[in-house]
Amino acid sequence: MAISTSIESQARAGTFRPALICLVALSVLTGLLYPLATTGVAALVFPQQSAGSLIERNGAVVGSSLIGQAFSTPEYFWSRPSATAPMAYNAAASGGSNLGPSNPALAQAVQARVAALRAADPGNEAPIPVDLIAASASGLDPHISPAAAQFQAARVARARGLPLTDVQKAIAMHTETPMLAILSEPTVNVLTLNLALDRMAPAK
Repeated sequence: MAISTSIESQARAGTFRPALICLVALSVLTGLLYPLATTGVAALVFPQQSAGSLIERNGAVVGSSLIGQAFSTPEYFWSRPSATAPMAYNAAASGGSNLGPSNPALAQAVQARVAALRAADPGNEAPIPVDLIAASASGLDPHISPAAAQFQAARVARARGLPLTDVQKAIAMHTETPMLAILSEPTVNVLTLNLALDRMAPAK
């Protein structure tokens, strides 16, 4: 009986030891060495992106080119609506409104956005691009379409006292064309465009 128990203990020990060694080795490899290696490579190859694509002005961080911001004054281009809570563009609560097309709350939200755009530029009777009245699925989209930027160009030009052609040139310069055009469409980063306009004519 004692011999049988000793053999069983040795068998358990012989099974436990390799499993423990394997657990420790894999934890160090996948939980420490691999993340450190990938972080180091990313910092060397993509330093801007790996740091969060942060944008600075006068030595201070003013945002990220990957996260949208809410602009509401007439001298700035407005971003796509955001449905994140408790405030717009909350990166800790990415998500859409989840309102269906038959939900009255969605219709009311769209009507309010249309009214705000029309009130900000009463003489503009052009059709409103859909991305100015419909929130994205993430609620953090930093881009608008070139059409959405052009829709706002006259309002921004008047508010800043700039020629419309200068504002349109700024839009063209900040229009990003995807490498694979068949999979995506050109976009305009709202934050970088607004910062460029601030350099041309500071907001009042």
